[in-house]
Amino acid sequence: MATVFDVAFYILDNLGDMSTMKLQKLCYYAQAWSLAWDGFPLFNEDFQAWANGPVCRELYDFHKGEFLINSEKIKERKTDYKFSNAEKETLDIVISDYGSKEAFWLSELTHKERPWLETRGSLGLGERSNAIISKELMQEYYSGLVANG
Repeated sequence: MATVFDVAFYILDNLGDMSTMKLQKLCYYAQAWSLAWDGFPLFNEDFQAWANGPVCRELYDFHKGEFLINSEKIKERKTDYKFSNAEKETLDIVISDYGSKEAFWLSELTHKERPWLETRGSLGLGERSNAIISKELMQEYYSGLVANG
């Protein structure tokens, strides 16, 4: 199985330098749509329902304190994992559909979606949370969008 760093590298290698916030959201959507379309996660790492949207703690700890990131920076953490054709298709669609969006737009989108909202519960805007957005909730929600779409 891939790691979040493999997915991050793939995204950066295809789109170039970006903000760490945008990378977090693109990795989140790659995971979400893999769960919906393929029925399994791309990687094992979880996302937490932070104030600015979903954040993968392992990826955050790697880029902490940096605003921009590129594939060279993340190259040291990726594995030699080879994505399947289905995984590449998912990643390519996420890159195509979300890659041109700004980090803030992606963050705002996650704020309107059930996985982040439900995981945060009654927390107010800006309040800290390290609650994990379950893969089951992500799969249920995003699969529902496919069925209704």
